[in-house]
Amino acid sequence: MDLLERLITFFAEHGYVAVFMALLLCGAGLPLPEDITLVAGGVIAGLGYVNVHIMVAVTMVGVLAGDAGMFLLGHHFGTHILQWKPISWLMPPRRYAKVQDQFTRYGNRLMFFARFLPGMRTAIYTTAGATHRVSFWRFLLLDGTAALISVPIWVYLGYFGANRREWLGMWIQRGQNSLWLVGVLVVLIVLVLWWRRRKRRYAE
Repeated sequence: MDLLERLITFFAEHGYVAVFMALLLCGAGLPLPEDITLVAGGVIAGLGYVNVHIMVAVTMVGVLAGDAGMFLLGHHFGTHILQWKPISWLMPPRRYAKVQDQFTRYGNRLMFFARFLPGMRTAIYTTAGATHRVSFWRFLLLDGTAALISVPIWVYLGYFGANRREWLGMWIQRGQNSLWLVGVLVVLIVLVLWWRRRKRRYAE
C-alpha cells in the first residue's frame, strides 16, 4: 500500500495529467503496476479532487495510448526494436521468439487476454506490431474491448474505497489474485488448444 499512498499524494497534487502520464509509462513497460495506478486515480476522485467519470475517460485514453505506442513502435521498427536497451531488457530475444510463436497461433485471443496478464502486455503488444499480421485498428478494437472491462473496475474500486483503505487493500489483493487466476486459465486454454490441434494433425 506504500506505493498506492505515494501515487495518491502525487496524483492529488497534479490531477488528470499525472495519472495520464503514469499510464503512458505503464504502457511502456516500466515497473509501475497499472492496476495500482488506476486505483490511485479512483481514490483521488473519491476524495473529491477530480470527477470520477472524467477520470475513467482519462485513464481509458491513457491505457490505450500507452498500449498503442508499443504496438506502433513494434510495427514501425520490427525486430530492430529488440536492439534498444530498454526493450531488450523487457523482452530479450528468447522471450520475443516465444511470444511471437504464441501470437502466431492465438493472435487475436492473446491480444485480448494480454490486458489481464501483468508483465506480459508490453511484450505481446510490441510483438503484435512487429509481426505485421494485425492492423492497428483491429488491435485497438481488441485492446479497447478488454480495457472497457478492466479499467472502470479498478478506477471505481478506488473511488468507493477512498475512505476505507483496509477494505480497499483487501479488494486490490483479491483483484490481483483474480488476474493471476485469469492468466493461469489462459495458459491452460492455450495448452489445451495446442494439444487438440496437434492430436488432430497426427490423426490426419
